Amino acid sequence: MKPLYIVMLGPPGAGKGTQAKQIAQELGLVHVSTGDLFRENLKNETDLGVLAQRYMNKGELVPDEVTVQMVEERLSRPDCEKGAVLDGFPRTAAQAKALDGMLGKYDAVVKAVPYIKVPDRVLVERLSGRWMSHSGRVYHEKYNPPTVKWIDDLDGSQLYQRDDDKPETVRHRIKVYNQQTAPLIDYYHDKGVLVEIDGTQAIDAVRDDILNAVRQN
Repeated sequence: MKPLYIVMLGPPGAGKGTQAKQIAQELGLVHVSTGDLFRENLKNETDLGVLAQRYMNKGELVPDEVTVQMVEERLSRPDCEKGAVLDGFPRTAAQAKALDGMLGKYDAVVKAVPYIKVPDRVLVERLSGRWMSHSGRVYHEKYNPPTVKWIDDLDGSQLYQRDDDKPETVRHRIKVYNQQTAPLIDYYHDKGVLVEIDGTQAIDAVRDDILNAVRQN
């Protein structure tokens, strides 16, 4: 059997990472998160990690070719023999074309691209409702509120909101994502592998829809 490659798409707050882990587990594939990959390369001070760090230290974006090489190295490891669920890569049409080139070496292609769609107002509610304790505990105004408003259940300290969880920042993150990802969505749509998934459903229902889409593609 050819290896199976799935690319997960969805804006911040859509639950993409959660679904990627569950889908990988369900299908016996490796979950390849570019966030984890960067952390691994930086921690182990690999050649690519050192190179990426140079750009990050200057406040610059890490170039596509560095990210592409990290992903290519990860997909070449034995545990990816059956394929992988990609989370956070590709982010652009150029990266998608690079991925196609990579997979061509294994005589494989991207089989399905589940695109988890959630209305902006729901994303803002999900993300901007998050509050933290100084001990690292996470609360949510709607889904996991503290017993006493704005107070940590365990140590009684005042909760705070991270800057990137504030509503105006969240709206900006979503806008940037939509602008950057539009060409990528078109790219996979034209290839006939994009599948739109209703991300407002319960987590299990979203997972089942994704699995059905992958099996039918």
